[in-house]
Parts: sequence; C-alpha cells; structure tokens
Amino acid sequence: MLHLFHQPTSRHDNPHYTVLLDDLERTKRELEHVYSAFSNVTEPDLIDAYIYQLNSAQLRYRFLLNSVKEYK
Repeated sequence: MLHLFHQPTSRHDNPHYTVLLDDLERTKRELEHVYSAFSNVTEPDLIDAYIYQLNSAQLRYRFLLNSVKEYK
C-alpha cells in the first residue's frame, strides 16, 4: 500500500533529525581542526582569529547538541 502521508516512525527516520546529526558531526570535525590549527600558531592576530573561530564553533556545537537532545 502506498503511503502518501507517511509519518516518520522514529526520530532516526526524521530528515530534520538526520540533518542535525550531520551538522553536529561536521561541527565536531571543525572544532578538532580549529583546535589543531590554534595549537600551531604564534602570530597574535592568528591566535585571536582562532579564538573567535573556537568560540563560534563551540556555540554552534552546543546549540546543535541541545537540538538533538530535544528529539529524545
């Protein structure tokens, strides 16, 4: 039987949940990259830039993590 208005049966079938998980994983990789780059710079301007990037990625990660938790 064709279900035209199929409702996701679990959060794993929900495309929004899947997008959140993908964004969360992408942000985690970005954090790892920025932490690595930050540990290898000595120029004060680059240090400042990486600090801003870290803060941005941490805030985004926290937001996405809380959004994923809301689905549980």
